[in-house]
Amino acid sequence: MFTLLKCGWAYNRIINPRGDNMKKFINDVNKVETEMLDGMAVTYPQYVRRMDGLDVIVRKDKKDGKVALVSGGGSGHEPAHAGYVGKGMLDAAVAGAIYTSPTPDQIYEAIKEVDTGKGVLLVIKNYTGDVMNFEMAADMARDEGIDVDQVITADDVAVEDSLYTIGRRGVAGTIFVHKIAGAKAEEGASLKEVQEVAKKAVDNIHTMGVAIKPSTVPAAGTPGFELAEDEMEMGIGIHGEPGVETEKIKPADAIVEELLGHILKDDNFEGEDVALMVNGSGATPEMELLILSNHANKVLKDKGINVYKTFLGNFMTSIDQAGASLTLLKLDDELKALLDAPADTPAMTIV
Repeated sequence: MFTLLKCGWAYNRIINPRGDNMKKFINDVNKVETEMLDGMAVTYPQYVRRMDGLDVIVRKDKKDGKVALVSGGGSGHEPAHAGYVGKGMLDAAVAGAIYTSPTPDQIYEAIKEVDTGKGVLLVIKNYTGDVMNFEMAADMARDEGIDVDQVITADDVAVEDSLYTIGRRGVAGTIFVHKIAGAKAEEGASLKEVQEVAKKAVDNIHTMGVAIKPSTVPAAGTPGFELAEDEMEMGIGIHGEPGVETEKIKPADAIVEELLGHILKDDNFEGEDVALMVNGSGATPEMELLILSNHANKVLKDKGINVYKTFLGNFMTSIDQAGASLTLLKLDDELKALLDAPADTPAMTIV
């Protein structure tokens, strides 16, 4: 049980029974997710609304006659996933507690809410709880006569199996799937066509991340893992899961080369066009992300890989973790066109 000791003008200081403390802009550790979702709805009413009594954000103006896209996962990854609800991307995002899968009943309600009769595609990150709960919700929806299909993102090249997955983890590259599948759905494509292009994107996305400071879940009050001041965790997951190894921290250029080294071993990128995502984990300044992007672009160019477009920012975070990930999406003409297609959401606008 946590006790609020002091509320200052700039922060709340919360202390847990072990004596650890943290500073967060929160009111009550038990209301973080609810107040966040309310904040999303009241801040971006031109894009989204919150379903009554549910941890579900849906597109404000439901577009009839198109395949609907539903994604989601544990809270703490903002702007994922609710930030990508809107034109050209998701139709609904379902939020679980921090770092915890949403429940099947909430996913089921989201599916029913956004279905227009053309079917619903679920974009699921490869974590055991997410896969199980989304698939249960899909079965419930099918029992109601709704056509549901899915893709499972598994773009993390660092770890083949983890405490939370069978196979690779789904991480920041998931946002590329939201964009590509969302653009295809916006065109009026069938569920089969949307699922196929989403699967093509999934098969061509490769990500690896690094952290130099862990995240702190409000309900825990303490960092999720420990790193010494001179250490970094290479290949970390988006919930603070262990990576490849704990290493001594290196200059930014060397970190980029290590991340790309793992990614480029995973597929043949020579002579290919790629989209590069430089993703912040929540507490990494844009200045540092730009330094990473600068060298990543240089390394790829030197290796004969053409960066068609670079995306930089906080796309899928880990609360207040200091870290970053690099993602490469191998492109063909279809994927380029869908990546460039218009989108208008709280977290991504492409005109």
